[in-house]
Amino acid sequence: VQSLAESGGGLVQAGDSLRLSCAISGRLLSSHGMGWFRQAPGKEREFVAAIRWSGQRYYADSVKGRFTIARDNNKNAVDLQMNSLKPDDTAVYYCGRTRRGYSTLPAEYDVWGQGTQVTVSS
Repeated sequence: VQSLAESGGGLVQAGDSLRLSCAISGRLLSSHGMGWFRQAPGKEREFVAAIRWSGQRYYADSVKGRFTIARDNNKNAVDLQMNSLKPDDTAVYYCGRTRRGYSTLPAEYDVWGQGTQVTVSS
């Protein structure tokens, strides 16, 4: 993977939905995994969702049941569908690549996109 580029962020109201997309430049190997993280002002980058090459998915408890991560092989992208958004979901969202297949730790991701801002008003 050479680079990642997120898109789809914006300003929405509580309860609305957004779909983020992470365009992958290059090739993912079967040993690689992709993840979505977010970072709010003054806070650490936190895990949101991840997907293995096999398609197995993992979610943070705070988004389980509301967010869905999926790989779009036609677009060579990984999307994050976010439903029932809350003000607490406000953050810059980043996608990343890990060589470990799956991880919830930002330090284990070696390629990151530039981020896309999601703002949820109450």
